[in-house]
Amino acid sequence: MQYKIKLPLNDNSIVDKLTVGDHVYIDGIIVTSRDRAHKFYYESIVQNKNIELMTKIKNYIKNGAIYHCGPIVDMNSKKVISAGPTTSIREEPYEDKVIEFFRPAFIIGKGGMGIKTLNALNEFNSAYIHFVGGAGSYYANNIRIIDFFCVEFGMPEAIWVFEVKELFGIVTMDNKKNNLHEKIRKESKKIYDNLIY
Repeated sequence: MQYKIKLPLNDNSIVDKLTVGDHVYIDGIIVTSRDRAHKFYYESIVQNKNIELMTKIKNYIKNGAIYHCGPIVDMNSKKVISAGPTTSIREEPYEDKVIEFFRPAFIIGKGGMGIKTLNALNEFNSAYIHFVGGAGSYYANNIRIIDFFCVEFGMPEAIWVFEVKELFGIVTMDNKKNNLHEKIRKESKKIYDNLIY
């Protein structure tokens, strides 16, 4: 199936309709968050600190999306030069707590995530969307900067709020605990084992 999705969602029931393999085109607000941001979120949540800033960020993320991305930005023109996905598994130690706190409709990245995130997607009605690696400049053409936080983290690690138009992705982890990445891994291992033995 193919869906056009506007973020933030007014109605989260669309997440229930999505299943692995579905194609989505996303319009609206997404928030980049890479390694440093996730560590910052996690520490802020467990230590109950940075409340004002976390609330501001949550206002953008709730019913919206966290994008695992370290964009390249022209700081003079505030133009996004490249905004491809970062490998998501790096955020696995933090993501379940981050999902619980921010309640995003979607986590966006590449390569999928682990069991803790899969369980959090199920519990908090979210889905994981895989973006195409190597397409950073293509994605950047449809992105406008709305806001940003934590510039002291450095450009790729800062938290950027983007307004996006028709960004393409594939649902690879849904809220029903289906994981396309794990399915492919298991099928590939069977083929490999048959070739070796």
